[in-house]
Amino acid sequence: MMRKQQTFSRGLSDKVRKSKAAPEIQKNPFEVKINRKKFDVLGRKSKHDVGLPGVSRSRAIQKRKDTLLKEFRLKDKNNTFIDRRFGEYDSKLTPEEKILQRFTLERQRTQDRKDMYNLNEEEELTHYGQSLAEMEKMTDVIDSDSDSEEKGLLSAELTATHFGGGGGLLRKKSAGDDEEEEHKPRSRQELIEELIIKSKQEKRERQTQKEEAQELTEKLDQEWKSIQNLLAHKTPKAERTDETDKPKLDQYDMMVRELGFEMKAQPSEKLKSAEELAREERQRLQTLEADRLKRMMGDAEEDAVQTNTHISADDMNDGFILDGDDRKTLAYKDGKWNIEGEEEEKEDEDGDEEGGEEEEEEDDEDDAEGEEDDEEGEDDDEDDADEDHCDLQSDEGSEDEDGQGAEEEQVCAEEPPAVSEEQKKAAQEAAKAELPYTFPAPESYSDLKQLLQGHGSEQQRLILDRTLKCNHPSLSAGNKAKLQKLFGFLLEYVGDLATQNPPDLRTVSALIPQICGLCQMFPEAACKAVQTLLSDSGHSMEETLEVKGRAPMPDLDMLVLLKITALLFPSSDFRHPVTTPAFLFLSQALTRCAVVSLEDVCKGLVLCCLALEYVSLSQRIFPELLNFLLGLLHLTVSDKHNMGYTVVSPFRRQGKSCDLLVLKDPNVSHSWNRKPISLQTAHRLPAQSPVERDHYRLSLIDSCLDLVKRCTWLYKDLPSYAHIFQPIRALLLKHLPVEGYPAPIQDLHREILDAIPEKPSQHAPLVFKKKKPIPLKLFTPKIVQILDYGKKRGNTKEEKERERLKHKYKREFKGALREIRKDTRFLAREKLSDVMSSSFL
Repeated sequence: MMRKQQTFSRGLSDKVRKSKAAPEIQKNPFEVKINRKKFDVLGRKSKHDVGLPGVSRSRAIQKRKDTLLKEFRLKDKNNTFIDRRFGEYDSKLTPEEKILQRFTLERQRTQDRKDMYNLNEEEELTHYGQSLAEMEKMTDVIDSDSDSEEKGLLSAELTATHFGGGGGLLRKKSAGDDEEEEHKPRSRQELIEELIIKSKQEKRERQTQKEEAQELTEKLDQEWKSIQNLLAHKTPKAERTDETDKPKLDQYDMMVRELGFEMKAQPSEKLKSAEELAREERQRLQTLEADRLKRMMGDAEEDAVQTNTHISADDMNDGFILDGDDRKTLAYKDGKWNIEGEEEEKEDEDGDEEGGEEEEEEDDEDDAEGEEDDEEGEDDDEDDADEDHCDLQSDEGSEDEDGQGAEEEQVCAEEPPAVSEEQKKAAQEAAKAELPYTFPAPESYSDLKQLLQGHGSEQQRLILDRTLKCNHPSLSAGNKAKLQKLFGFLLEYVGDLATQNPPDLRTVSALIPQICGLCQMFPEAACKAVQTLLSDSGHSMEETLEVKGRAPMPDLDMLVLLKITALLFPSSDFRHPVTTPAFLFLSQALTRCAVVSLEDVCKGLVLCCLALEYVSLSQRIFPELLNFLLGLLHLTVSDKHNMGYTVVSPFRRQGKSCDLLVLKDPNVSHSWNRKPISLQTAHRLPAQSPVERDHYRLSLIDSCLDLVKRCTWLYKDLPSYAHIFQPIRALLLKHLPVEGYPAPIQDLHREILDAIPEKPSQHAPLVFKKKKPIPLKLFTPKIVQILDYGKKRGNTKEEKERERLKHKYKREFKGALREIRKDTRFLAREKLSDVMSSSFL
């Protein structure tokens, strides 16, 4: 057994020796593979390696040694030793430097803790930036007895004498008498006298130097005056003798100076938001309502009397309000100062009439005048001040004489005249007659009706306006729902006003702005409310048609609703949630509602006006409108035979109601005058005479022809314009009894015939082809997306995507298994090498 192990180990060592002795692969620069990598992407395997072909295995082994082998070596090993000494891993430092820096850090750490509150003697202490050591020397003592300029400077002898005890003077010796002084020392008195003599001598020398400097300065000033005249110098203003005329300013300079005195732009106030404006408006209305309630109770006059009963003597009487700004403005006009006032305006007017003979004044005169004015103003102020002082003195004298003190300083205001009971009752009645300034939002339609009934149109508008301001959505959380309900209540109230006898159309017009404001505030709620009314009217029309076979014309309330819809919502949209149902209702009313009376004819004309308004911007063709106008013109024809046109529903070629617009008396056209048709006649036609009814028929015919003319203007740019109006042209040209109509109607008839061409255009109408046209062959290649090459995987796009993901998953799974096997083999080899090395040891 030992032999087998030795032979195995010897064979393994030979293999290792052979592998070490194998020659290394030489690098040929032309065979080096370089894949450049532009940027790193997380989660993507890097394939951009550099090296020779055939060495990928060695690179993989090296990577495993760097990553997997390290993890294997550190497996089940939790404790680690990390040397955190300073400079331990710094190879640039020598051991001596490391030891020195460690010692320095240790000393700093201990020194900071011990000497935190100890004062270092080497540090210099200061006070206001000056050293305390220098301040203790007292080197800046000022000699108050000395009159010299060099104050604060003392000689060394004087300092030593006064502060050194005189010892220095006793030890000091003169240079000439050294030998004598050695034998005969001076006394203290002699030394002090000598010091005094020296100080006086120094003082005299300084005084002499000062006097010499003063004499030299005076001499220099005299010499400068002698040569001053030789230099260029401007004479003073007071010494000028020859005054030259000042050149006149041109128009540009005058304009520049005038612009300098114009008012500058003032900063405007901050723009307030809608919430702030609503809050301020409600506060204002509440204040007015509180004032009205006080006047109703009779408390306003008492408050006014109580507030004006007493005025203190300390009151400056400055609580007045200026009715106008009487301050004079400073301006620059025609090259001189101008203070606006009544007298100067008159002088300017007189000067303009005389031709502007006055000339411009010079600056010196203006300055002089200004100084005189200032002096006069000061004199006036002094006079006023004197007067004020006189008043004060008189007051003080009166106080001294009376001796009553502060009681006499009080000044009582004049008592207002007493208010009689009749005036108070009249004021209370007037306050009761006024409209309240605050209103709660109505919770139901009956509350709204009770709130608005009994008031005129303007008062109703004012009530709604104040209701909206007091219940703005930003003021409370529940106001939004209340105002949304109010929009529906208003539409219902407007319908009731339109169905009254007679209809109150003035109030309806007055309430339109409030309805528009609510629609802008809550567009969704307004849309739902109008949709509900339109759908209810459409369902009622369908039920009537099913029961009776024909439906009456819509009442005036529905006409008003259609008009409000056109005002609130856009009618030119291709499809709209509100105007499209209204458009369909109009078409049904024009095709299914029977025309059996003149009131129905008037309602039909109103519907035609509304339909024309709906299509005026979009220029959409409305066949029901043209057919209804053709039927109305058919009602004016007395002879219903040999017609060149066809009448469609709701009109009939012949019948009971086919002669509604035929005149009973042809001579009434001479007494007819053009005037607009009242909408009240659409509700109920009052009892009239036959002549008045013929006049009404002529007015209806005139309105019908005017609508036809407007339609021709609207559709004149369409290719099928002539085809559309050919039936109307045939009726107007051959069958309409225009000879018996007034001149305005005849002129309108002639304009319509001139607008419609005699022959329609030869262009064929646009229709779809029977077969689909074959497209032209193009050279552009057809691009087809190919998800996977090779084998077809599925039919649909989802199946192809699923198969592609499965294929990718299998490929990745196989690659992962391959890598795991390689890692396992690598670890097995490392374990075996560890075992063999340990056995050798």
